[in-house]
Amino acid sequence: MRKELRNILWIGFLIGGLVLAILVGWHQSRTASTTASSAEFIEQGRQVYADQCASCHGADLKGQPDWRSPLPSGRLPAPPHDESGHTWHHADEVLLRIVREGTAAVVGGGYESDMPGFADVLSDAEIRAVLAYIKSTWPERERGYQEEVSRRD
Repeated sequence: MRKELRNILWIGFLIGGLVLAILVGWHQSRTASTTASSAEFIEQGRQVYADQCASCHGADLKGQPDWRSPLPSGRLPAPPHDESGHTWHHADEVLLRIVREGTAAVVGGGYESDMPGFADVLSDAEIRAVLAYIKSTWPERERGYQEEVSRRD
């Protein structure tokens, strides 16, 4: 009986070890795949940003000069999307809505903006890719703050 019990225990340990090895391998491959797809997603966002956003917000994400002072039209110039701007102060869903619907639609109250909505031009996935690209350029402090704001929203 002892020999049978010992054999059962060994088989149990072997099966448990095999299951653990499979799970560890699955996790590592999933993490590597996620990292690769994240890099691809950010690259897609960089390209969409270059095609759709850089003409106003700058190829280097620096925005238009003197972006805090109204233009003769009374509207504000395009703000920067790097850490010197205010993009990182907003939750993901607010940023998604601004890009999708336009600033005036999100702010409301008769606010006027030159920022159009891109719902007819970009899919939500493309907008999220652009936001991922923009966020990838921020220092740790700004990324952390924006992640926390997004969690609370």
